Amino acid sequence: MPAFRPSRLRILALTGLALLLATRATHAEPSQSLRPDLSDTDRARVEAITTPATDFSRAEPFEDNPGGAATSRKAGNRNVLTHPSANMTAQDMLDFRLGSALFDKLWTSSPSSTQASDGLGPLFNARACQSCHVRDGRGNPPLPGDRAVSLFLRLSIPPQTDEDRQKLADKTLLSIPEPTYGHQLQGFAVVGLAGEAQLAIETRDIEIALGGGETATLQAPTYHLEKLAYGPLHPQTMLSPRVTPAMTGLGLLEAINPTDILALADPQDADGDGISGKPSFVRDPETGALVLGRFGWKAGNPTIRAQAADAFSNDIGISTPLKPDAYGDCTPAQSACRTLPDGVQARLGDTEAPDPILDLVAFYSAHLAVPARRNVSDPQVLEGKRAFHESGCIACHRPKFVTSREAEREEHRFQLIWPYTDLLLHDMGEGLADHRPDGDANGREWRTPPLWGIGLTQTANGHTRYLHDGRARNLLEAVLWHGGEAQAARDKVVAMQPATREALIAFLKSL
Repeated sequence: MPAFRPSRLRILALTGLALLLATRATHAEPSQSLRPDLSDTDRARVEAITTPATDFSRAEPFEDNPGGAATSRKAGNRNVLTHPSANMTAQDMLDFRLGSALFDKLWTSSPSSTQASDGLGPLFNARACQSCHVRDGRGNPPLPGDRAVSLFLRLSIPPQTDEDRQKLADKTLLSIPEPTYGHQLQGFAVVGLAGEAQLAIETRDIEIALGGGETATLQAPTYHLEKLAYGPLHPQTMLSPRVTPAMTGLGLLEAINPTDILALADPQDADGDGISGKPSFVRDPETGALVLGRFGWKAGNPTIRAQAADAFSNDIGISTPLKPDAYGDCTPAQSACRTLPDGVQARLGDTEAPDPILDLVAFYSAHLAVPARRNVSDPQVLEGKRAFHESGCIACHRPKFVTSREAEREEHRFQLIWPYTDLLLHDMGEGLADHRPDGDANGREWRTPPLWGIGLTQTANGHTRYLHDGRARNLLEAVLWHGGEAQAARDKVVAMQPATREALIAFLKSL
């Protein structure tokens, strides 16, 4: 944002105690919290510019630049989500291109004639990051007869022992893995080994009557596992389907000051507005400190680097300095898996993806640009924006933040951004519940997903599937699945006249 200039300050380090104290600020405006990176003058500027809109007759200043100075204005074609942040230096661009190549890299099984490219699996969901995040966009459920790639199943069981309960309490683990199949189902395997199982999906239709005489049909999915290759699941196994989210604006989300996020938390709904968002606290895998989780459908990772390491391990079976087990999610019960050769090459390091591979992939992920908004001044879009605000959607899909002056990267500092998320956990009702606790998230809670770039899903990925498992076939269905804390907002959308609903969808498509 032109009016905001970055400064060079140290990175904010919040201790667990500081995080706990910060949560006592109950549902305050972010700008009202005492951000340690801001002067009194800055605070006033931030408060003024992040206050939600009340005038819907025109677009707000900078609204067409949702990623601040990092916003991409490249052509809106199928590569629209793949462009670098617009405010990067030439040296940064070199690192971005290297990270992009590693993100696209196809890993092979060991042993291999390649150098530093083997180590795949032995169990895996995909051979490359790009296989799930196609053109850096969102995944989708498999078509009938296809095998799932960008939709996967998380697995866990309730704690069985005092040791399990202690690990959950101190957050050494966020869930207890299924004893045989581990934390996640992998449907593919290297030659000589069987993939763990195949996912089958059945759906049933749910008719919804809408205001103005219209109707909508939702498809409720049910998930089954077929051809279990390593024996039966534990009888108490809990399954949670997840599609891969879009990569848009991750570095800017990481740059939001944690004080701003925690100021929005109201876990006991003390203000009685029906919205009780709560933060997710997780262990930083690099420091061991208890910090704010931001990434993943249940905010289970604190940093882009940690999220990338999890994906390397669970999705591709590649070890990194943060996840050094070369066998990924192979469990001790899968003995054949753990006897196969790995891809560690001592001359390069002690993991299959040694430094700087993880750093470069994380850098690439952090610098994928937010695309410019479209049609911000269109009368229908402005009317849809009014409907979005007045329905209460902004209680969770928080429109604006100004990033920290102390963000790690200069290009992310003190930028006005429009992600439409609060990065908190919310009860989304029984319809979207997976009944599987995951860290601070219970079986009905999900992190509010950012909405920037959502209107480009069809352009970038050739589909319009939304929500955590891709069940919604369009944006209206995604809204209609909302329940729990979002029930009142959803009911207002149901009651709207068709023209107002169409305007709301036009607004979402402009994001």
